[in-house]
Amino acid sequence: MQAITIRDRDAGIAGLSLTADMPYPHAAENDVIVRVHAAGFTPGELEWPGTWTDRAGRDRAPSVPGHEMSGVVAELGFGTTGLSVGQRVFGLTDWARNGTLAEYVAVEARNLAPLPADIDHTVAAAVPISGLTAWQGLFDHGRLTAGQTVLIHGAAGAVGSIAVQLSREVGARVIGTGRANARDRALALGVDAFVDLEAEKLEKVGEVDVVFDVLGGEILDRSAALVRAGGTLVSVAMPPKVQPRQGRAVFFVVEPDRARLTDLATRLRDGRLKANVGAVRPLAEAPAAFSPDKRIPGKTIIRVVTEESTTRR
Repeated sequence: MQAITIRDRDAGIAGLSLTADMPYPHAAENDVIVRVHAAGFTPGELEWPGTWTDRAGRDRAPSVPGHEMSGVVAELGFGTTGLSVGQRVFGLTDWARNGTLAEYVAVEARNLAPLPADIDHTVAAAVPISGLTAWQGLFDHGRLTAGQTVLIHGAAGAVGSIAVQLSREVGARVIGTGRANARDRALALGVDAFVDLEAEKLEKVGEVDVVFDVLGGEILDRSAALVRAGGTLVSVAMPPKVQPRQGRAVFFVVEPDRARLTDLATRLRDGRLKANVGAVRPLAEAPAAFSPDKRIPGKTIIRVVTEESTTRR
């Protein structure tokens, strides 16, 4: 099968290439093989340990990057239940296995959710990591509720844009941050206020109940002082070094959740949630899409196969 692969961890983005003869994946117990129609990736994942080693610490290069996908079930592994061959699905793949920038991928069935027929694969592929990260950060860890105020760093980004929408739906007041060119996008999403981190003082926002951070560094450090008593500082960028004086600080890595993916799909279908798709590119252009100077606002999605294709192996 065709796949985007990387063999040398020191090569960086330059080491990514389209491989035409990557082996078809093996379906382990409770796995499914998915024919990938659209896939998402995280620009920094070439630096993740799981990209290079399996769960036992063994080298697994050449590796296939990408951990978000939408497609159709092509095969069921032994013991797999709850899904069927030919079913449309989307979800999040394991960090330590070959990923989704390929024609086929092996995925634990529990990491996938059914995808309604009226949601395009390119839209669905933009949601698993961003949507689950936003939900888990805001509600599972941040405990955000109606009437509270949340400060969302990177409010116009892939994760931040979904966090803004979910926060508004629950009835929270939303303050977004980012660069000046993100202001209009953040306001269109519904933030109540926006702070340009390059030109305005972050501290002007006052106290908030929850800070949701995707940036890390100095912004994360300074955000601790903004958390009011009983509030929470949540980051997916790095463990907070500065603790809120009378609140909690949480660092977490997103986890698969079929039930929550199903909830997100319902919101997409009902129009209550919009995925932040910036560009859709073919599989052959995936290596270039990793380059920082090629990125555009929104999430870049890789279209692996058209809906009509029936190509196998």
